[in-house]
Amino acid sequence: MKKMLLLIGISLLAGRLQAQLTPFEQSKDKNYTATYAEVMAYYPKLVKQYPQQVKLFNYGSTDVGKPLTLVVVSKDGVFDPAKIKQQNKRVILINNGIHPGEPEGIDASMMLVRDLLQKKKLPNDVVVCFIALYNIDGSLNRGISRVSQNGPRAYGFRGNYRNLDLNRDFIKADSRNALAFMQILNTWQPDVFLDNHASNGADYQYVMTLIETQKDKQQPLLAEYTAKTLSPELYKRMDKSGYEMIPYVESIKRTPDSGIVAFLETPRFSTGYTVQHNIISYVTETHMLKPYDKKVYATYEFMQHLIDVCQRDARQIGELKQRADEQVKQQKTFALNWDLDEQKFDMISFKGYQAGYKPSGISGLNRLYYDRSKPYTKEIKYYNTYKPTITAEKPMAYVIPQAWSKIIDLFRLNKVAMRQLKHDTTLAVQTYYIADYKTGTRPYEGHYLHNNVKLNTINNNRVKFYEGDYVVYTNQAINRYIIETLEPQGVDSFFAWGFFDSMLNQKEHYSDYVFEDVAFDYLKKHPELQQQLDNEKSKNPQLAQSGAAQLEYVYRNSPFYENTYMRYPVGRLLTDTKLDLQ
Repeated sequence: MKKMLLLIGISLLAGRLQAQLTPFEQSKDKNYTATYAEVMAYYPKLVKQYPQQVKLFNYGSTDVGKPLTLVVVSKDGVFDPAKIKQQNKRVILINNGIHPGEPEGIDASMMLVRDLLQKKKLPNDVVVCFIALYNIDGSLNRGISRVSQNGPRAYGFRGNYRNLDLNRDFIKADSRNALAFMQILNTWQPDVFLDNHASNGADYQYVMTLIETQKDKQQPLLAEYTAKTLSPELYKRMDKSGYEMIPYVESIKRTPDSGIVAFLETPRFSTGYTVQHNIISYVTETHMLKPYDKKVYATYEFMQHLIDVCQRDARQIGELKQRADEQVKQQKTFALNWDLDEQKFDMISFKGYQAGYKPSGISGLNRLYYDRSKPYTKEIKYYNTYKPTITAEKPMAYVIPQAWSKIIDLFRLNKVAMRQLKHDTTLAVQTYYIADYKTGTRPYEGHYLHNNVKLNTINNNRVKFYEGDYVVYTNQAINRYIIETLEPQGVDSFFAWGFFDSMLNQKEHYSDYVFEDVAFDYLKKHPELQQQLDNEKSKNPQLAQSGAAQLEYVYRNSPFYENTYMRYPVGRLLTDTKLDLQ
């Protein structure tokens, strides 16, 4: 009888352990990634077994109608973000499956959560939050669309249900996925963020490459710690684990031996957005041509090392974040765009494969290939210095008309402190007029992006604002988000993404035969404008020979011309003005 009970117990234990294996682990060839349904079935089983230390939270609704599921592991069973902050614990947020064709993080996180629980390896001072699968929409659209990739044998599609690349959507937040992500980020307020990916591009010997927040656009205190302490430790530990890393390989020319360039993650990308919140941020990029199991295990190792180092440096990371927030509150000048400084570079050791050219079997013309029978190790240039090309001085406050409701909604989601005017108020503000801009000829992620924006600035312009319009003071830790979105020249500003396009259209004009008489009468009463027109005609023969152009000149310099045309609607309050605020 005892023997029978023992066998039954062993059988039940074996069944339970088998049930805890992920779909990736259960596949014989380890070339399989879990479906959305399998992911959602897996985590509740862990919660049932470890209810005190792992919990699932659902946020928002993605474009395919399903919420984002956040898996949180906490050693002492505290799952209240406010209490976790009170306990002075660090929070790591890990995002998976933003591109479902790059699913390593999905499978690696399932294994890691289980192992942290089973092996009692949960850190004392760190709470880890995993977004189980971010692009649910794309994951459901399962196929083999990444033709240049070596496994897994089936996976999701890059675009979401609206065909948006979600890793270009963070600042504009067109998708409901991005809105749910903002809710997660601003609820849990992580100190460290990781986004798991797989790369495209050149062939080389590394299973994993790494993007860290570019040092010249990261808050200096955090940049120093990242560059001198955290990143070197992660590289060292990954090397010891058998997964030597190199910075993300983006070649300055065609092949890596020409040199590689540090990736500049602007706010459209996940880590460009998180750095506006003073969050230390990384992107893992496993190599597309390496076997899928190696990519999964490399991602697993990196996450484990990141957790371990954050546990080791928990107090230091917390203090740096606090100091960085305080410095950003006081910061006066903010960079809006950056260019690579090609005069500055480091020499790094790189393990690649010799590139060459041979006749294409399709066209007969030369095509690039990498010869894996000819590996090399050589010193190459690593360009990792960017210089700001445009900066802005912060105002005392921005005044945002309530009509621009999407901006107000995004600011609320990002915990930007705002007040509202109690009464209709005319304010002397600094205003921008859009003097010139360029626009892409094709849509990019649902928008025609503006760039090369030129501004005319008017000081002490008296503008009427209305009861309920919003005042945003720039004494906040979230200043980078505020200023980089509201300054029109920002590379990923709301203006760049077309949020304000309606003010680029003129609404009123004139009938020329009627305005001729009005303009003539106005010039008689304002001889200074007549003199101004005569001066312009003497300098500009085309103007002198065009009656229509002269009429337009008078119109544009008269009070009849609409003063809101091309005027950027957000005002800049430069002085500490007493306002009656709600």
